[in-house]
Amino acid sequence: MIYLDNSATTRPHPQVIETVRRAMESYYGNPSSLHQKGVEAENVLKQARKVAAQYLGCREAEIIFTSGGTESNNTAIKGIAFQYQNRGKHIITTQVEHPAVYDVCKQLEGLGFSITYLPVDRDGRVSVDDVKQAMRPDTILVSVMHVNNELGTIQPVMEIGQWLRQYPKVLFHVDAVQAIGKVPLRIKDSGIDLLSVSAHKFYGPRGIGILYKREGLIIHPLMMGGGQEAGVRSGTENLPAIAGMAKAFRILEELGTVESIRLQGLNQQLREGISRIEGCIINTPETGVAPHIMNLSVPGVKAEVLLHALEERGFLISTKSACSSKINEPSRVLTAIGIARDCALSSLRISLGRENNAEDIKEFVSALQDCVIKLRSYMK
Repeated sequence: MIYLDNSATTRPHPQVIETVRRAMESYYGNPSSLHQKGVEAENVLKQARKVAAQYLGCREAEIIFTSGGTESNNTAIKGIAFQYQNRGKHIITTQVEHPAVYDVCKQLEGLGFSITYLPVDRDGRVSVDDVKQAMRPDTILVSVMHVNNELGTIQPVMEIGQWLRQYPKVLFHVDAVQAIGKVPLRIKDSGIDLLSVSAHKFYGPRGIGILYKREGLIIHPLMMGGGQEAGVRSGTENLPAIAGMAKAFRILEELGTVESIRLQGLNQQLREGISRIEGCIINTPETGVAPHIMNLSVPGVKAEVLLHALEERGFLISTKSACSSKINEPSRVLTAIGIARDCALSSLRISLGRENNAEDIKEFVSALQDCVIKLRSYMK
């Protein structure tokens, strides 16, 4: 099988798997314990925090380990909302956020918060001017993703963050789950206060992530208990997964920009191949996008039917965000960029990864063409 669903999750790197195994076997102590095994575990935790901070370009004290992107997003948004609600109850976000942001904002609306969901253009990109116009005296948070998980569109987070610096009481959160290892971002230069990371999107373990929290920023903790992670995220740390994530960061550091450039080449090959197939519409814009995501539609053909037809040919892809792919409704993201319902219901997402190569893309395009021709013939 050729795996082309790397935005949903990636296959853990063999060195990551070995690191997790070794940590489970050797560093089983609780990092909070005072005995030798506890101290050994604490040292592994400290080293992992250092590696993560170096990769993200921040201080070690600004790294909060979580269970992944969803928890990081929830902690950031609710943490700010509950901590600063006396200052204001207005939050700005976009119509194309991941459910782990969008649904959190919907939940907060039920708790009396006012949310502005900014529109996006045909490319799925929010306007900095729209952010400016949405600002109110009671605005406490702006939350904008870095890379859209369905289209691959890169949002102007640096421009937004730099503009927000004139409003020190308005905090800026960025969901960077799809960007790590693919699209660089300088946290300190972008005025970001909170940033979400998930390890399984870059060949690390599942169930582990990071919330970058700017030093000095106080947020309301969602989980109370032993006071781990500077009191922001209580609970015994998942040390094996944290060690595995640190290893995944090290591998990203070693690869540098080489992998992103390689993925960009595969993405271009994929785009050229799909554009030659009659009946296929490419939804991902040509420029200003991440190198690993491609979204397309085949109007008149149900996405799930085409997905399974391709699976029978040995290719694994997805329809939309893995978190909502089983909901038989058109993608909220595609609807937001003006794509018609039937076209949105026929959309597929191909997401490239480290194990894919040019031959995979060539074979996939051929299989896609065959499947489209075959399925369209049934419609006549």
